[in-house]
Amino acid sequence: MSMNLACRSCGTDGMSVFYEVKGVPVHSVLLMPELETALNYPKGDIVLAFCRTCGFISNAAFDPGVHEYSSRYEETQGFSPTFNAFARRQAESLIERYDLHGKEIIEIGCGKGEFLTMLCELGGNKGVGFDPAYISERDHSTVKDNIIFIQDFYSEKYEEYKGDFVCCKMTLEHIHKTADFVSTVRRSIGNRSETIVFFQVPDVARILRECAFWDIYYEHCSYFSIGSLARLFRRCGFDVTNIWKDYGDQYVMIETRPGSGKTDTPFRDEDDVPALSKEVAYFSDHCQLKRDTWKRNLKENKQKKKRTVLWGGGSKGVAFLTTLGISDEIEYAVDINPFKQGTYMAGAGQKIVSPEFLMEYRPDTVIIMNPVYRDEIQKEFAGMGLNPEIITI
Repeated sequence: MSMNLACRSCGTDGMSVFYEVKGVPVHSVLLMPELETALNYPKGDIVLAFCRTCGFISNAAFDPGVHEYSSRYEETQGFSPTFNAFARRQAESLIERYDLHGKEIIEIGCGKGEFLTMLCELGGNKGVGFDPAYISERDHSTVKDNIIFIQDFYSEKYEEYKGDFVCCKMTLEHIHKTADFVSTVRRSIGNRSETIVFFQVPDVARILRECAFWDIYYEHCSYFSIGSLARLFRRCGFDVTNIWKDYGDQYVMIETRPGSGKTDTPFRDEDDVPALSKEVAYFSDHCQLKRDTWKRNLKENKQKKKRTVLWGGGSKGVAFLTTLGISDEIEYAVDINPFKQGTYMAGAGQKIVSPEFLMEYRPDTVIIMNPVYRDEIQKEFAGMGLNPEIITI
């Protein structure tokens, strides 16, 4: 179905709707300390629409006014050794490639500040981080005095902050007016042509190909592939110097410099709109079958009195449970983040527990929400003497 919807990335009218989910929580990782709060948290709809001109996908039903980004927003992945190793490797690579030593670093959407702090520690840099979810009490870095954290969204009013390296990881997918935002970043740089701009977003091509409905949730209103991300940055006045995937091909990374956006040669994987069109059609045709299969299997487990838990108390877990309408088929969600433990999953109500809780609960089946963490989780089970059936999403 086409609708008179203008693409927020390229401006073309007539995006095609291909996926809808009604009544999902508008926040997935906001801490919910009471069960009633979790179950009754405000809900919204997801109506994914595809731009056949540039490949951008967005939630046509998104309302930015319902969001509550604050210190209760618990997005950090920094308690995972697997993720920390990836982040350190990424930071070291960027520092080496762009000689980030004694430089000025800006991070937009810095979360709790872990990556910006790492860039400053490893390269002797100074930094400015923007995020309403930053919590100063959790920052114990030895270079804290070299970093300014601003608990606010980045916008035009902060253009006076200039950086040699501008970083924005896992934030653009939360922004509705994507071209407006990237254009704001471009204007803030002005004619400082040596500034490096690095963005990281989830890869929508993988989501479509795997029918990964658990990677579609309300906070993520904008979805990019390699091609659609590169086209957006070129359109907003950047020259793309590199673009690639990492972290089990879950993330797309783009490195750019300010320029005309018209002089550089497109990368090999950028011409992806025809492939994306096929993947959108595949997702539309097969996603409901995948959802039905999951619901049937979980119901059968419940009937057999098998105890099933979810490993991952974040957005993927919330989307998995609420999209499927899961209630007592899964009683608990596990998370290694101590700040999440004892709270509840938004919309679905499962209590979030520590891994140690499983020694008492003795689950029969554990569903891991991200395959990247399988080895890390299996080591946890071995240390606890547990051997449940492991299903990786």
